Amino acid sequence: MSGMNGTNEYYPSLLRGLWALTVRELKKWLKDPVMVLMLVLQPLIWMGLLGKSMNINAIFSAGSLSGVTIPDIYIPGSYLIPPVSGTLVIPGSFITQQLQQAFSDLGAKVMQSAFGVTDYFSYMAVGIVSMIVVMTTMFSGMSIVWDRRLGFLNKVMSTPVSRAAIIFSKVLNGTLRAIFQATVILALAYLLGLQLSPTFTLLNLLGIYAAIFLVGAGLSSVFIAFSLRSTRMERPMQIINLVMMPLMFASNIFFPISLMPEWMQVVAKVNPLSHLTDAVRQLTILPLDGTALMLDFVYLGIFASVLSAIGIVLSWKYLTK
Repeated sequence: MSGMNGTNEYYPSLLRGLWALTVRELKKWLKDPVMVLMLVLQPLIWMGLLGKSMNINAIFSAGSLSGVTIPDIYIPGSYLIPPVSGTLVIPGSFITQQLQQAFSDLGAKVMQSAFGVTDYFSYMAVGIVSMIVVMTTMFSGMSIVWDRRLGFLNKVMSTPVSRAAIIFSKVLNGTLRAIFQATVILALAYLLGLQLSPTFTLLNLLGIYAAIFLVGAGLSSVFIAFSLRSTRMERPMQIINLVMMPLMFASNIFFPISLMPEWMQVVAKVNPLSHLTDAVRQLTILPLDGTALMLDFVYLGIFASVLSAIGIVLSWKYLTK
């Protein structure tokens, strides 16, 4: 009888169950190379097409005046001080040349003032990391729907594996996938022209991973709780489509908060993706502001704690029914 009550044999530890289920999730993901490729290609297309096509610097550059023809200006001598005889002629080519000189570095100054960097690609490429976190963590909850439909979830629940291990394995799988994809995207962005700040070091990657983990844990926990109540794939997809777009565009992923309408600024400032994006930008392309970075991590920590608690409580409730 004592052997039947052996803790290690019949009641495996939380860490052992967590490790086994997490490895299963990662193997299932890595065994589908098409899915891995698509998850990397999609943000790469966003960077390559949107990031490079929206060349905001060109709007305020000398090249924007290349097709502009300015006529000669004639100023009667009587309008000059002091008056002179005849008419003063200012060639249009001279005016165009002066404007081109004035616009030569205006684009970089406008970008630096509005976006904090001198090129839009660097600004948006870092924002893509936040987009990856949202997409990956949201879709990670959908795998539990398949586990339920294929009967795997019921089989796991019939074993001594802790219910917490089932929940945490899904959360950990989503965050690890998001960290992996973010690393790949940052490396590709660097090859495409991402301009890192002088304060960037490889140690900054640890801060980036920590910020991604906090947001990923919070979002994964909530979406897993929602997905546990679903028996059809359509419902999680509807929730994802409803939530993902407002989270992305009501944040500073593509545009600075300070230039948004006032009502949207209120929404963007409480959006966790704005704080995640700001933290990643602080650690990559912007001069490091310790106070701002600390505030971002405090907010993300509170966000992760609250949403993880809600998601885990709901998930535990659904799993024990």
